[in-house]
Amino acid sequence: MSYTIHPTAIVDEGAQIGEDTRIWHWAHVCGGAKIGARCSLGQNVFVGNKVEIGDNVKIQNNVSVYDNVTLEDDVFCGPSMVFTNVYNPRSAVSRKDEYRDTLIKKGVTLGANCTIVCGVTIGEQAFIGAGSVVNKDVPAYALMVGVPAKQIGWMSEYGERLQLPLRGKGEAKCPHTGTIYVLQDNTVFKKEVGNEY
Repeated sequence: MSYTIHPTAIVDEGAQIGEDTRIWHWAHVCGGAKIGARCSLGQNVFVGNKVEIGDNVKIQNNVSVYDNVTLEDDVFCGPSMVFTNVYNPRSAVSRKDEYRDTLIKKGVTLGANCTIVCGVTIGEQAFIGAGSVVNKDVPAYALMVGVPAKQIGWMSEYGERLQLPLRGKGEAKCPHTGTIYVLQDNTVFKKEVGNEY
């Protein structure tokens, strides 16, 4: 396998790292971690033992991916964003057997300095704005901002805001790619050529 590890980075024995992945300055990858191909782990990134990271994931500087977090393919983690894995931590109380699973699905963007409270699932291609705090599940393609995060719209796979209502029915075109997205039953999906809704 060909991957790049900066001399200051620590990759513990047993870690699985995919082809063409780059691990930069002062990062630490624990031995149980599984990291896919073509990923980039920025300066001061930490990856725990019970972590799975898909292909083409970008983790910017100062992000810790703790145990029980799964990042699917094409996830973007902005600088200094935060994951947790214990819901009610206390220094004097050990809760290592109470870690909650967090699932970040394919293509999600997690903006700089946002916080993802453990135990949530963020749907495919969702977009979490900088500084937001996510404490509940997020639908696919949703645009979320604020503390706590609230949905204010929908985003295309290219990262362009879609002119769709939050609820009900609608159809919108990505301003960049021309791909058509359909809102139906409060769910957004791409319109496939030849399909009628």
